[in-house]
Formats: sequence, structure tokens, C-alpha cells
Amino acid sequence: MIWITLLLVFLVVSILFIIEKREVNTIFEESKNKGLLIAKNMADRNLQSLLTWGIEDIQENIEGQIDDKLLYVVFYDRYATPVVYTKQIADRKDIFCCSNLQGNILKGSSFSQARDIYFAKKLQRILDIEIPIFHEGSDVKWGSVKIGLSLEDMRTEIRKTRLILILIGLAGFILGMAGATLLARRISRPIKKLAEGTVRIAKGDFAHKIAILSQDEIGELARSFNAMSDQLQLMRERMEEAHKKLIHAEKLASIGRLSATIAHEIRNPLTSVKLNIQKVLEDKALDATEREHLALSQEGIVQIEKFVKDLLNFTRVSELQRARFAIEQILDESLKMMKDAFHEKKILIEKKLGEGLPEVVVDGDRLRQVFCNVMRNAYEAVGEGGRISLSLSLVDDDTAKKIRVRISDNGCGIPEKDWENIFEPFFTTKPSGIGLGLANARKILEQHRGSIKVVKKRGKGTSFEILIPCEGES
Repeated sequence: MIWITLLLVFLVVSILFIIEKREVNTIFEESKNKGLLIAKNMADRNLQSLLTWGIEDIQENIEGQIDDKLLYVVFYDRYATPVVYTKQIADRKDIFCCSNLQGNILKGSSFSQARDIYFAKKLQRILDIEIPIFHEGSDVKWGSVKIGLSLEDMRTEIRKTRLILILIGLAGFILGMAGATLLARRISRPIKKLAEGTVRIAKGDFAHKIAILSQDEIGELARSFNAMSDQLQLMRERMEEAHKKLIHAEKLASIGRLSATIAHEIRNPLTSVKLNIQKVLEDKALDATEREHLALSQEGIVQIEKFVKDLLNFTRVSELQRARFAIEQILDESLKMMKDAFHEKKILIEKKLGEGLPEVVVDGDRLRQVFCNVMRNAYEAVGEGGRISLSLSLVDDDTAKKIRVRISDNGCGIPEKDWENIFEPFFTTKPSGIGLGLANARKILEQHRGSIKVVKKRGKGTSFEILIPCEGES
């Protein structure tokens, strides 16, 4: 008990000391940051007057800012000579005589120092803060501004904090001693495990579990602790997912605004250019070279129109036209659309379709577009004589039954660091294209409450996994 007493005393004193130091540092940093903001505001408001040497304007501005917290303000020129200072320190040359930012000063530099001085007939704790003043576009210091902040409020806050910490420490010490006296030998080991668990939880290890070795109160506490860690883990996953969706929604909103601007600013003049080129082509006096150049211009206009159309289609939120489909039917129709391209490149198609798959209620055209986009990526990734594998299966996760579609290839593959980025708009690893195919695929699947991701596979190549909720699950 003597050792426990000494340990408790040491722990309480150490914790209170650390907390007190951190609180003092935090309060001081808050005062310092507040002072930097005030000094920056002073500099911005009086920059023009300083450049034009409007001393009277600066004097009028700073005099109106003085109160019981902001004690004085001093403006220095580029040579660290005081040019303007508040009346309160007119006879205090020890305050305004010297600048702490002399010579060549980098942007973003600042000086701060807490000191005790006699001010207003009493000894006060004051924080001196000085920042340089730069004109926009210039790296030469035009001057600096120094302010004096009273730290008396900070001292009062620190005294209150110390008093509260002392009271908390005394209460904790008394309760700890009472508990240690009654239960030290019985619960020391479980408590240690609980303490270790809380530290790991505080560091973000929500998967940590405490072994339940008894059915008493300690065992109940361990069960509650494990339940809490599970809830924290679940909440963190949900927050991360919600954060990702929020970022994605913001990106889509930005792209939508961009699309509207493009449609307005590009389509109308582009149509005029296209019509004028067609009218010029009707001139029979053009030679072959001129016609070839105009034809190339027409092809460029067609590409621009296609880009604008794809962009608008991606950002447009259209309502799904749902109907009942067999997923095998949609996949086969997608293969037929890609058949000629696969045949030209001599690509081998391997299919592995599960049996007894239920029908799904989806928008067949939109889902067909998803499969075509993914298979088109696989087509571009494999070389001549490559292989693309398609598989369908039924999976049952924690929430619902879903049909899993896997589209794999043995092409060049995608670096793992880009697995998530490839679904972002305008991200592409190909020399051509605008990077909207997979982004559009994910958007369509999310409308169906489904998902798409890249998964690991044996050997080289890439494998996409698409999950589609079964009927009634969406």
C-alpha cells in the first residue's frame, strides 16, 4: 500500500504537471495566434497609407484600436525606424525605439516575446508581436508593425486552470487511494489491461480487444469496452465512407458547373465555325490541299463536340428506367457490341457463369454501358491474342445478396496506387481519352446501390469486381 500510495501521488502530480504545462502552452499559443491576426490586420489596413506615407491616416487608424487588451501599436519603416506609434507610449522610448525585424526579412517571418514591464503604473505581463510588411508582388520589406498585447487575461485563465487541476487531482487521489485500498490485489492485472486498451483505442487501434477472464464487474467492463471499440470502428468506417462520398459529390458538382460553362462558351461558336467550314468546302475552286486541311479541321471539331457531349452526359443526373433482367443477358449483349473489336485483335473470351442466378431489377441500357466501358478498358490493355475472363456468381455479404461480376484481363495491369484514382473523373493512364469511362461506370452502379473496384488477381493484368444488388435488395 505504501508503494501504491507513492505511485498514485507520483502519477497524479505528473499528470497534473503535464496537463498544466499543455494548458499553459495552449493558452499562450492562442494569445500569440490572436496577436498575429491582429498585427496582420493592422498591416493590411494600413499598407496603402504606409506606401503613400500617410502618417496621419495610420495614426488615426491605430488610435481607434487601442483598448485594455491591445496596449500599443508601432509602425516601422524599411530601415527599422519608428514612424508611427500610439500616444500611450509617446514617452516610452524603451518600447518603440527598436525593431526586432531588421535587415532582410523573409515573408511569413514574425517575432514574439513575452516580458514583464511597467505599463499604466503597474507591472504587467505583455506579449510583443512584430511582423514584416510586404507590398504585393515584392520581396522587399516595406516596413513592420509591432503590437503589445496584455497577458493579464491569460494569467487569470492559467490560475483558474491550475485551481481546477488541483481540485481534480485531489479528488482523483482520494478516490484512487480508496479504490486501491479495497481492490488493489484483486483487480490490478485486469485494470492494467484495460488501461493498455484505452491507450491503443486513443491511438486509433479500434480493432483491439480485451480478453474476458471473469464474469464479475471487471469482465462486464471488458465486454462493454470491446463493444465500444466495435462501435468506434464501425463509426470510423462510416465516417470515412461518408467523407469519400462527400468529396465525390463536390467533384461532380464542380464538373457540372464546368460542363454548363463549356456548353455555353464552346458549343455555340463551334457550331458557327463548323457551318462556315462546310460552306467553304462547297466552293469548287478549292484545291486538294485546302480541302484536306479543312477536313482535318472538321475532324477536330467533331472530337471537341464528342468531348462536350461525353462531359454533359456524365454530369447529367438521369432517372433509371428499371426493368427485370437476367444479368447473363445484359452481359451477352455487351459482348456482342464488342465482338468485332475483340475479333480484330484475336482476343480470347472466357466465360464462367454461375447457375441459378436470380434476376435483377436494373436499367439494362445503363448497366450494358458499364460492362462495355470496363471491357473496352480490358481490350485496350491486352495485346493481340490476349485473354479476357468473365465470371458471374452470387455472394451474400453482411447486408444483402448480390451478384458479383468479375471482368479480368492479362494485359499490362494498373499500378496498385492508382486503383482508387482510376474511378475519378478525368484521371486516365492512357495516352488518349478523357478519363470518364470508369467514372461514369461507378456513377451508374452507385445509382443501382452497387459498387465497382479493382481486386488482386494471380499473374499479370487487372481484375474488376462489380457488385449488383439482387431484386428487392436495392
